[in-house]
Amino acid sequence: MKLATLVYVQNNGQTLMLHKAKGYQEGKWNGLGGKFDAGESPEDCMKREVLEESGLMVEVATLKGFLTFPDFDGQDDWYCFVYTVTRFSGELKASDEGKLQWVDDSDIMNLNLWPGDRVFLPWISQERFFSAKFNYQQGVFKDYEVIFY
Repeated sequence: MKLATLVYVQNNGQTLMLHKAKGYQEGKWNGLGGKFDAGESPEDCMKREVLEESGLMVEVATLKGFLTFPDFDGQDDWYCFVYTVTRFSGELKASDEGKLQWVDDSDIMNLNLWPGDRVFLPWISQERFFSAKFNYQQGVFKDYEVIFY
């Protein structure tokens, strides 16, 4: 089991996206985030990952939902806390994970995203909290279930 955060930093109609340069996500665009370190809370992980990947310090974040990915990478179930960040400080730096880019919110769906991301990304702008399970088999999106609160 893997615990992770997924963070969408937003500013003036744009979202900071990361074009992954390595690993099984290579070539995909994603929000920031990653796996928990030992002893971290979801908020600790979210803040650390944003700082490490972008150089930005989170000032205001909102927990938008929870994602479950059973057997996502062929080895583990992934559980992911999804945040938006609407206030931050610091200077954007180059990321070791790939290329960072501010993308107009209206253009995000034109990026090379995971198929499931196309489903849940519209939910992060809603007021209600979501909990969803996305099923992939060998990297192929199969289906999903969601509950809104």
